[in-house]
Amino acid sequence: MATIAVETGSPAFMTTLGTVRRLEAASFRAFPSASIVFDGTWAVRMTSGMPVKRLNSVNPMDPADCSDLAGRIQAAHERFAASGIPLVFRNSPLAPAALDAHLDKENWTRFDESLVMVSDLGALDLDQAIDQISLKDVDRWVDACLKLNNDPPESREAFCQIIRNTEPPMALFLTEDAAGEPISAIRCVRDNDLAGIFELATAGSARRQGHARAILASALKWARAQGARTAWLQVVATNDGAIALYRDFGFHEVYRYSYRGMPK
Repeated sequence: MATIAVETGSPAFMTTLGTVRRLEAASFRAFPSASIVFDGTWAVRMTSGMPVKRLNSVNPMDPADCSDLAGRIQAAHERFAASGIPLVFRNSPLAPAALDAHLDKENWTRFDESLVMVSDLGALDLDQAIDQISLKDVDRWVDACLKLNNDPPESREAFCQIIRNTEPPMALFLTEDAAGEPISAIRCVRDNDLAGIFELATAGSARRQGHARAILASALKWARAQGARTAWLQVVATNDGAIALYRDFGFHEVYRYSYRGMPK
C-alpha cells in the first residue's frame, strides 16, 4: 500500500493512504454537509450559511483521479457560483499531484495549511480529568462557540443543523463562569474506535489558565470510556499554542492538507 512521509521534527512518520482516507471520511461524518455530490472521486461539499473551507469545498479523494482537470474545475466553479459560494479545493494527500500542479500554473492561492494529528488514548494518563456531562442543549453550546470564536451570528442556524445532523455519538462540553459566560468549549465525536476533537475554544480573557487543557482532558476521557482507542484532530499549522497543547496529550502529525482558492 502507498505510504507518505510526514515530517514531524523527528524521523519521518509513515502513514498509508488508507489511513488518510479513513480520517477524511471521519471528518465528513463529523461535519455533515447540506449537499454532497461526486465528480468521479472528487467530493463536492456545500453548506449555505457556513464559511468557505471544510463545508464548502471540493475534496479530491484519489491521487489517480486527474482526468480533464480544466473541464472539471470549470464545472465545479459553475456549481459554486450558482450558489454564490467561492470555489475552493481542499487538498489532502489524496489529491492528485497533477491537480496541485495545474492550480499552481493557474495561480490559485494556497491558504490555511492544517495538520491532522492523532494520539493513542490508551497511553494517556487521564485519571485526574474531570468527568463532565455532555451538554444536551445544542443551541446553548452553539451560542457559546460563536461567542468564544467571534463568529458571525448568521452562521448560527447552519451550525446548529450540522451538530444535530452528526450521526456518530457525540459529546458537547462547555465551562462557564459564575455569571454564565462561556469560558471554554469543545466537541468530541466518537466514530467507532476513533474520537475526533473539534471546536476547542477558550475566551480571550481566560487563556493560559488551564481551561483548554482541562476541557480537552475531559473530552478525551469521555472518548476512551466510550470505547475509542485513537483520538484525532485538525489544527492550522500556524497555531503554535494549540499544537504545543496537543503534543502534551501525545498528538503527533500524520498528514497535512491545505486550501486552494481561485486567483483574484
